[in-house]
Amino acid sequence: MAVSAVTILSGCTVKSFAPLDPPSSTVTPPPSTAPAQPAQPKPDTAKQPDTTPPQSKPEAPNAKPEGKVIPDPNDITLMVNKIYMLPDGYVPADLVEPQVAFIFAEKVDKRLMRKEAAAALEKMFAAAKEDGIYLAGVSGYRSYETQAGLFDYYVRTQGEETARKYSAEPGHSEHQTGLAMDISGSTGACAADDCFAGTPEAEWLAKHAHEYGFVIRYPKGKEAITGYAYEPWHARYVGKALAQELTSKGLTMEEYYAAKQ
Repeated sequence: MAVSAVTILSGCTVKSFAPLDPPSSTVTPPPSTAPAQPAQPKPDTAKQPDTTPPQSKPEAPNAKPEGKVIPDPNDITLMVNKIYMLPDGYVPADLVEPQVAFIFAEKVDKRLMRKEAAAALEKMFAAAKEDGIYLAGVSGYRSYETQAGLFDYYVRTQGEETARKYSAEPGHSEHQTGLAMDISGSTGACAADDCFAGTPEAEWLAKHAHEYGFVIRYPKGKEAITGYAYEPWHARYVGKALAQELTSKGLTMEEYYAAKQ
C-alpha cells in the first residue's frame, strides 16, 4: 500500500499489524455438535449454530486457502477470496495508471489498475471532487511476488492468525486482479486504517461507489462471510450492474454467488 512501514498518523488508531506496504517492496457452519463426553469446548473451535438457509449459504472461507482456481481471471465480476485463487503467473494484460491523485509520488506498480477499472476510478474521483470530497489512491495492483512478501511480513511480525484477518495469501488477493484500489482522503490521514471509517471520504464512498461500478468489498458486519476484517477503504470494481445489485441488496460477492448456485 502507501508507505513502507507502520506510520503513526495524527488522530488515527493505527493497526500495528497492518503496515501499508512490506518494508522490502519496491513496487507498488453447520451447528456445532456437542462432544461425546461432557467437556469444555476449546475457545478456538466452539461455534455458534448456523441459521443460514442451506440453499443460500455462501461457501465460507477457510483459515487456509484450498486453492480452487478461477477459470476466467479476466472476468471483471470474478470472485477472489480465501477459497478461489487466480491461476499461476496471472498478470492482467491491460494495466494502466488512472489519472487520479495518489498519496505517494513514486511511479510504482501500486498505481496501476485494469483499464476499465481505471477509467471508472477517474470518474468516481471527479464526481467526489464535485461534492467537495477529495480522494486519493493508496494501493492498487500488486503482483503475486509483492503479495507473497507482504503476507510473509505480516505472518513473521504478527503471527499467522492475525495476518489472515487482514492479508491474503499470494494468488488469493484482489489487488492481483488489477480491479481493486485502496482509497483515502487526499491528505493520506488514516490511509488503510480503521480510523478511515466514519470520515467524509469513507461515507461518500459507501454511498456512491456503486454508481461507478465499485463496491466496498469487505463491509462491516460481514467479516465471517468474507473472511476479512472491515475495510471501508478497499474499493473493488465489478461493473455497474453487479455493483448496484450487490449494494441494493446488501450482499457480499460470497452471498451473491452462493445464491446463484
